[in-house]
Amino acid sequence: MTGGLALTVGLAVLIGISLGLLGGGGSILAVPLLVYVADLPAKEAIATSLLVVGVTSAVGVLPHARARRIRWRTGLVFGVAGMAGAYAGGRLAASVPAAVLLTGFALMMLATATAMIRGRRGTGGEPVPHELPVPRVVLDGVLVGLVTGLVGAGGGFLVVPALTLLGGLPMPVAIGTSLVVIAMKSLAGLAGYLSAVSVGWGLAAAVTAAAVVGSLAGGRLTGHIREEVLRPAFGWFVVVMGVLVLGQQLPGQLRGDPLLWTAVAGLAGTVAAVALLAAGCRGGREWIPSPVCRALRAVAAR
Repeated sequence: MTGGLALTVGLAVLIGISLGLLGGGGSILAVPLLVYVADLPAKEAIATSLLVVGVTSAVGVLPHARARRIRWRTGLVFGVAGMAGAYAGGRLAASVPAAVLLTGFALMMLATATAMIRGRRGTGGEPVPHELPVPRVVLDGVLVGLVTGLVGAGGGFLVVPALTLLGGLPMPVAIGTSLVVIAMKSLAGLAGYLSAVSVGWGLAAAVTAAAVVGSLAGGRLTGHIREEVLRPAFGWFVVVMGVLVLGQQLPGQLRGDPLLWTAVAGLAGTVAAVALLAAGCRGGREWIPSPVCRALRAVAAR
């Protein structure tokens, strides 16, 4: 195994961990990994990411199904509608320039990171519906599926908010149901891409196997890492990734300016550190030392 392939496969474990922990985010990591580490062309990277995320999500469904954390009718209806949108998006993507796709993908990363950092509302003690209304599920499914097919994002960070905000599903149920939807939409988007893009099946199989291992590890870690700490920290990580992908689309003169990248890295690192500290002092369950939290609150109050 060459060094580049070994690094790609090793980092692919993070794709599975993201899916196992959060029910999404696999493609947010997969596409930049395949483009910038595996050195695949953008469209081949997106097609490969759809395969990796689809298979990994399908495997990730199993423990959620055993724990009865899936709304099957909602997931299947959302998934079928999403498959139609994803297939159309995959066919449409064949005629869209790679730079436009990557720019769109970076913007998708920033939008989903915002949702992660802000967090999601709970049900507030209201009754939780067993299934969600079909017409709204179909509409949301088609729209999220179209994005999936166009930019290779499995849509977990769009599906989960839709499920929690639409019907008040608890997060564990929304995550389990989301994996059903992601698996269906990703494989449908892949079918759309395969009409115009070839996939390196050897690399895809290796990355998929690593991601599946990561998803099993992520599922085990879920109970040990508090969501209010993990979600904003990971959200800022996605912000950094999105900025880097956007930066790659800048004109060559700007893209090669070390001062620009130093400033971007410094700003992103500072914001990420502040967000992590704020998360550690939130909600009365502090894991950052109390003097640090008191100092942060004093600064914020000024």
